[in-house]
Amino acid sequence: MSSNSLKIRFLRRHIPAFECVPGCHDCCGPVTASSEEMARLPAKSDTEHAAALAALSCPHLGEKGCRVYAERPLICRLFGTTPRLACPNGKHPEAMIDPRIEQRIYRYFATTRQVLV
Repeated sequence: MSSNSLKIRFLRRHIPAFECVPGCHDCCGPVTASSEEMARLPAKSDTEHAAALAALSCPHLGEKGCRVYAERPLICRLFGTTPRLACPNGKHPEAMIDPRIEQRIYRYFATTRQVLV
């Protein structure tokens, strides 16, 4: 397993979870992810990517929500867990993300090549 895979696994385990408003997809806009994270997601065609971008959406968003929820990128997991990426509906975990973990996530973003999902 690569060092990036281990980092991703570690960071995922330390991002708190919470229940979203059913049917809400307000944080499901265009996002970036590392190549390592992208390799875990199903490939989408250029047409699917273009349509999602034109709608300011994600190509993995379906009628019933995220189709890749278990493998969603770190940035998607971070929404709602920190005041920097607050949920527009006021939802959040019981305890917000540890600021040290949040900083590690931002360092990971800064030190890895990020591509549009």
